[in-house]
Amino acid sequence: MGIGDDELNRHAALFMNALDHAFMLAEQNVTRRDKNPLFWSLRDAFITRDIKGLTKELQYSFQSFLVRQKFSKELEDNQKRLLDLRFPHEWFPATRMMQRTIHVHVGPTNSGKTYNALKALENSKRGVYAGPLRLLATEVYQRLQAKGRPCALITGEEVRIPEDTDQYFSSCTVEMVPLNMQFDVAVIDEIQMIADPERGGAWTTALLGVQAKEVHLCGEDRTVRLLEALCASIGDKCIVHRYERLSPLKMMNSAIQGDYNKLQKGDAIVAFSRLSLHVLKRNIETHTGRRCAIIYGSLPPEVRVQQAALFNDPNNDYDFVVASDAIGMGLNLEIRRVVLESITKFDGNQNRLLSYPEIKQIGGRAGRYRTAQSAAVGDAEETEKEKVGLVTTMDRADLRNVAQAFQRSVPDIDYATIQPPAGLVERFASYFPPDTPLSFILMRIKAAATVGSKYRLNISSDALEIADIIQDLPLTIYDRLTFCYLPVTLRAEGAVNILRALARVLATNSTGDLLDIKEIPLEFLDVKMEDYPGGSQQYLAKLEALHVAINQYVWLSYRYAGMFRSQDLAFHVRQLVEEKLISTLERLDFTEEQLENRRKSKRLQAQSRDISRKAIGEDGADELKQERGREHEDDLVLDIPMRGKTQRTRFRQQDTA
Repeated sequence: MGIGDDELNRHAALFMNALDHAFMLAEQNVTRRDKNPLFWSLRDAFITRDIKGLTKELQYSFQSFLVRQKFSKELEDNQKRLLDLRFPHEWFPATRMMQRTIHVHVGPTNSGKTYNALKALENSKRGVYAGPLRLLATEVYQRLQAKGRPCALITGEEVRIPEDTDQYFSSCTVEMVPLNMQFDVAVIDEIQMIADPERGGAWTTALLGVQAKEVHLCGEDRTVRLLEALCASIGDKCIVHRYERLSPLKMMNSAIQGDYNKLQKGDAIVAFSRLSLHVLKRNIETHTGRRCAIIYGSLPPEVRVQQAALFNDPNNDYDFVVASDAIGMGLNLEIRRVVLESITKFDGNQNRLLSYPEIKQIGGRAGRYRTAQSAAVGDAEETEKEKVGLVTTMDRADLRNVAQAFQRSVPDIDYATIQPPAGLVERFASYFPPDTPLSFILMRIKAAATVGSKYRLNISSDALEIADIIQDLPLTIYDRLTFCYLPVTLRAEGAVNILRALARVLATNSTGDLLDIKEIPLEFLDVKMEDYPGGSQQYLAKLEALHVAINQYVWLSYRYAGMFRSQDLAFHVRQLVEEKLISTLERLDFTEEQLENRRKSKRLQAQSRDISRKAIGEDGADELKQERGREHEDDLVLDIPMRGKTQRTRFRQQDTA
């Protein structure tokens, strides 16, 4: 920051006293954002991002101390005007020139809301579908293709454009919605994800920015008030369509308890890791003598379609399917009963319990009304008799949480997540020295921005971590931001070195040929599991890390085609890795006792996490939720005790919020 040791030590002492005072106030139950902003921001960082988030927030807060007196009043006013993000709809002037009609389709899972929205899409001349998963985008792409409608598939890792026409539909992951094209109809699926702290900004951008005469939003009822308010604020007409379940849903009072003989035809066993899915498939087939299909996101699209068709066909011996939670987001399967293998899920940092909406969404897939096959032939009268959907768990210990999820109401969603546009970040960065860390600039924007009551600004923890990993490389702000949204698994072996190697290609304008990036361990394809000294699970982890690295290369090849030129080779290598992954997973030998122990361990971790959060005050989550949305423009004056005297220190709210 260009200051001497004496000044640095003086600021450090002041910061330590500020911390002492913040925690003293907290001990007196003064924890609100407007009364104790420093403690609030540290606690919020720990709650949302654990120890890594707390460390980053401490670093940011101290850096803010160092820069807070370096700007003149005029410069501060300029920054404040730049960071006025109350009206994000103004970022899309071409869309604001249109008079749009927003159709909001809401209801529980298996109510037909997405089916009706897709019907409107199919009946248009030119439309776009946006969903949360590549798997769902592929399903809609195949559905439109099967009905003779030319369609493009646009995801972060795959782009297929029709070659024989320039008039076509588009099926995308939500981050990839074309905002510079005009459509008759747009369908945005799983709109409740608009509040997701990591990805919600993509849903907000799609909603505010897509240039379509009709926009159909599909999701949960708890989004209606927010969506009506957003439509009113931008002048779009809003029509709400409410749906009821097309078949009843019942919670069972007994679990499977590892007895695979209790499984019945039409059961879907839902698990949250690739390893668990393959082990379950093998154990089920071994114990029952019947076949089990398997479906999860990273399977090749053709394999997923084949597996779904095998399960949906009543005239074969594929009685069961093991699937990831992707089935909760609309994948069409003829499921009679959902069996949750676990109610914990790894969130990128540690295991957590599934939220009540997640459990409802996954469990609600039982008793499906219409499959993709019946929709393709227009069989709208498929259900002559009532189908009862059933929900249970693998372990009795999880039954109570699942039952509570279906009994309790869930609060309305009251904000949409936004992210700062790249142009704004570039302009704001110009106020700081060229070597200022991007992570600091992003956190400064988050803290200092003025945001409307219906929005919440968020910067993902992965983006901040990636920004620090590549900070020393000579990249533009735009390129740094691009890398911040690269799909990563930073905990994987070699992930940081691979990330830096990919960024170095851009920074040094060097060759980006896949074979020249030595950090990507392509030679591991030649290693056999039985010859690998680290054991089967470590072997699997290295294969998965290689799969992530190849996906990163493909992702970059669509954004920097002139640099990362080995796209065809990357596609071929990715297919080889996927085949080897499937082969390896099918050979893993896990007993039911080992699976049960894994579930028990994850459950204890998740419960321990919840207990810890309640201990630091997250049981006041409603207060946190409300306070995050408030903006306080006044400075806060704190009297900070300092070794026998009191120093009055002025904190700007944006410094610590």
